[in-house]
Amino acid sequence: MFATLLAVKRIDGMGERHDCPIRWIDSFAMRNFTNDAIFDDTLPRGDGRLEAGFRVPLDRLTAAMEDWFRRKGYLKPEERLAIFELEK
Repeated sequence: MFATLLAVKRIDGMGERHDCPIRWIDSFAMRNFTNDAIFDDTLPRGDGRLEAGFRVPLDRLTAAMEDWFRRKGYLKPEERLAIFELEK
């Protein structure tokens, strides 16, 4: 089910990438605020790491996580989120 390893990065105002802390990722994964079952196929693995099933679309995941991180105050207005697949 969790076949894809993803990197979850915060991109600061200078364009530098930083691993998102696992507590941020866990906050998203533990709270199904989207009411979208597709995000049930995610599993936090560590700072900047998330496993996901193949049916999880990265564009929707990125938008949903960025929205959640902004609402929680994790991301500053000039920051953004990048999620991409890692090779195993």
